[in-house]
Amino acid sequence: MEYIYAIILGIVQGLTEFLPVSSSGHLVLASEYLKFEQPGVLFEAILHIGTTLAVIWYLRDRILKISFQEIKLIVVATIPAALAGVLLREQLEALFSLIKLVGITFLISAYMNFKVDKYNGKKEHIDFWDALIIGVFQAIAIIPAISRSGATIYAGTRMNLDKKKAAEFSFLISIPAIIGANVVEFISHGGNGDFSPLLGLVGLIAAFISGIIAIHFLLSMLMQNKFKVFGYYLIVVGVITLLFL
Repeated sequence: MEYIYAIILGIVQGLTEFLPVSSSGHLVLASEYLKFEQPGVLFEAILHIGTTLAVIWYLRDRILKISFQEIKLIVVATIPAALAGVLLREQLEALFSLIKLVGITFLISAYMNFKVDKYNGKKEHIDFWDALIIGVFQAIAIIPAISRSGATIYAGTRMNLDKKKAAEFSFLISIPAIIGANVVEFISHGGNGDFSPLLGLVGLIAAFISGIIAIHFLLSMLMQNKFKVFGYYLIVVGVITLLFL
């Protein structure tokens, strides 16, 4: 694996992990039609470490002030995806081969992005039911082409949460979600890799930097009521997937 390839993979991972366009959906298209070479479980795990560190760095002040009650809410929001990932793993993996379904779910993600702009809630505090419903949407986002960030922010704003608060909670619950998913993947498929530690570090740094940029850009678009831009993009991708792939 070359360094340019590692940088590209890191950038793509960092951007699609947080922008509401679905990294899983794009991975399906790239794998099926662009003959995109998969980097291996260990390298993917390293890239996810980069994006996890990006969230932690971006929200470092917020994380340092987190309360025990908020930790409990994060746990509540994490449980649905954890259960779905463990109990429905084989069924969910089978969905990645259904290209037409991916086209449909791209359009569902587009719908949620459009609706986010319509909601302008003022609620500042997340309660148990808010956390649970957001967690259910995070579980739904395991389906390919359903954006995790898009689905969870949609759920939060739909529950009348302030947009910034909804996005913040979405990022916070991404930390255990990303780590948990990669632990399961690592255990299931093993962690062999034939790349140098320096190559892994290059990919990690690229994912970290692009992840921070993506988080900042997402928040900017969200607060300007421009989430629809992501919706238009996903409509194009979804229609192309349904009609031509």
